[in-house]
Amino acid sequence: MTNDRSPVLAPPSQDELAERLTEVFDLVGPLYRRVHRKVTEAAPTEGLSVGVRAVLDLLRTRGPMTVPQMGRAQALSRQFVQRMVNDAARHGLVESAANPAHRRSPLIRPTAAGRAAIDAVRAREHALLRRVDGELAMADIDACLRVLGALHALFDDVDVDSPGTRR
Repeated sequence: MTNDRSPVLAPPSQDELAERLTEVFDLVGPLYRRVHRKVTEAAPTEGLSVGVRAVLDLLRTRGPMTVPQMGRAQALSRQFVQRMVNDAARHGLVESAANPAHRRSPLIRPTAAGRAAIDAVRAREHALLRRVDGELAMADIDACLRVLGALHALFDDVDVDSPGTRR
């Protein structure tokens, strides 16, 4: 039984949906650039560039991975990921391990120093994120993740190693 006081909302048209999703893109780009700057500002203190931080966080959540796996997971070129892995290795934050599945593509795993570094970064980030203003509910976050996940899936066929091409 429907409540006569609450209007039944028609689903948005594809054009209305596309227009609202454009607003998401309009927010995501500047947000990414501001977060990038914030991480870069903290880099001298923590010793982690944005790229090295991304590598360490990925390894923290998914375990040892190859450079190509990390590139695919982060939608970054293998060359960029390799530079970040090399930088992290120079600082003693990651190490290579034998890969039983592929002799020429070693697994990259964090060292104890790498785990400590990413744990410290994430603790600082969580402290910052706890300061978010507004009355956000977990349902809001779930909806945001669902929308961003759908947009991510829409562009999943973009080949990040070959500019202008799709897989």
